[in-house]
Amino acid sequence: MIASPSTLVPVPIPDRVAALIGSCLPLHVLQAEVDADCAAREVYRFRGPLCPEDRADREHALAALARANKVLAKHHPKLPVRPDC
Repeated sequence: MIASPSTLVPVPIPDRVAALIGSCLPLHVLQAEVDADCAAREVYRFRGPLCPEDRADREHALAALARANKVLAKHHPKLPVRPDC
C-alpha cells in the first residue's frame, strides 16, 4: 500500500544532503526559498483580529512571499511556499 502525500511524515534532511541539493540550484532560487520561508512564517504570526499596523505588516509579508514564489515557480512549479505551511 502506498501512502498518499497528505499522510507522509516529514523527515529532517541532514545538513550535508541539504547542502548537496542546494549546490544544484542557482543562487537566486536558494535566496527566494529562504525569503519565501521567512515570509510564510511572518504571515502565520498574524492571526485573528488585527490592528491596522498588523494588517499592514501582514500584507507586506504576503507581498514578499508572492515575490519569492514567482522566482520559485519559474524554476519549478512545485517549489512555491504556502503561508499555512
